[in-house]
Amino acid sequence: MTKDRISRRVGAIAPSATLAVSNKAKALRAAGENVIGFGAGEPDFATPDHIVEAAIAACRDPKHHKYSAVGGLPEFKEAIAAKTTRDSGLVVEPASVLVTNGGKHAVYNCFEALINAGDEVLLPTPYWTTYPEPIALAGGVTVPILTDAAHGFRVTVEQLEAARTERTKALVFVSPSNPTGAVYPKAEIEAIGQWAVDNGVWVITDEIYEHLVYGDNEFHSLPTLVPDIADTCVVLNGVAKTYAMTGWRVGWMIGPADVVKAAQNLQSHSTSNVANVCQMAALAAVSGPLDAVVEMREAFDRRRKNMHAMLSGIEGVLCPEPQGAFYAYPDMTGVLGRVYGGVRVDTTLQLADALLEKAKVAIVPGEAFGAGGGARLSFALGDDDLGEGVGRIADFLS
Repeated sequence: MTKDRISRRVGAIAPSATLAVSNKAKALRAAGENVIGFGAGEPDFATPDHIVEAAIAACRDPKHHKYSAVGGLPEFKEAIAAKTTRDSGLVVEPASVLVTNGGKHAVYNCFEALINAGDEVLLPTPYWTTYPEPIALAGGVTVPILTDAAHGFRVTVEQLEAARTERTKALVFVSPSNPTGAVYPKAEIEAIGQWAVDNGVWVITDEIYEHLVYGDNEFHSLPTLVPDIADTCVVLNGVAKTYAMTGWRVGWMIGPADVVKAAQNLQSHSTSNVANVCQMAALAAVSGPLDAVVEMREAFDRRRKNMHAMLSGIEGVLCPEPQGAFYAYPDMTGVLGRVYGGVRVDTTLQLADALLEKAKVAIVPGEAFGAGGGARLSFALGDDDLGEGVGRIADFLS
């Protein structure tokens, strides 16, 4: 009998497509190519000074050189609870908070704590590339629900009900959305939350882009609008996007006591506590002023308008105006089925490869997000690079 060298569960995991695109672009740059990358899901700003100073102070404090509570430093959990009430109106106790090693760790812990073999998880597409993998690792089944540009990439209650079966355990709800930039209006969030309550469906709501909304769009937290869902809802969040802290690796989950306890037990055998210095930096972030956040949002707002205008000017490209996060998600089906630079392009995966090879522009194809035909372009990069990069795409497709 031949034994597998790699476990089937882990061997089935697809690598992060967004990181793969970013890494390939970096490798080309290192080889001397002038590549412009739209793949990275991180702000191009430095972490604000007051946060860095808090980390420096924590480094010098011997108490932070030791193990700490698995679930998070008590003072940080209190700050997260206060910040959650301040920003979303959701009143939570520190005991309902589990501090994790970044947002992805919160996602993993959540699904491991909730999902049994065969449980179905409703996941509107296009979705962030990470969600299906921990669902599968937990033995669950991802049930994709297709949304499109014409309907603002927002799932409807009717679609959810059509996809629901006796095996449906949970819904992943994301607003503002990665990868589409969609923001759900209040009434639609209320309707989805009430549908979940009425049908006993858990909701895992990812709120990491809560501060990045533009124009007349507003962020609303689902459990705040639908209080009856409190016992079957988990909120995911972190400091990465709002405070330009992607490399600090601090996230958290907020949920019912039994779920948080189970996830904490799991974490006690995987990573134990998040690095204390990073927790103290994150504490300074969530409890400090939002001035730097406002400045970053203003820059992102300017860039999203420019990117939207430029992409919309390309014949065959349909680009809904991004409402939140820092991504545009144009529908590229109108430019497929043609030859560009001697290369026939029939899918957005092929288009992404051709753009990187011929135009030295990196985008993430829709196939990475569970739905071909579109592509994600981050506008979290400098204005000059943004203009040059979209200009190259326009030239390539002309």
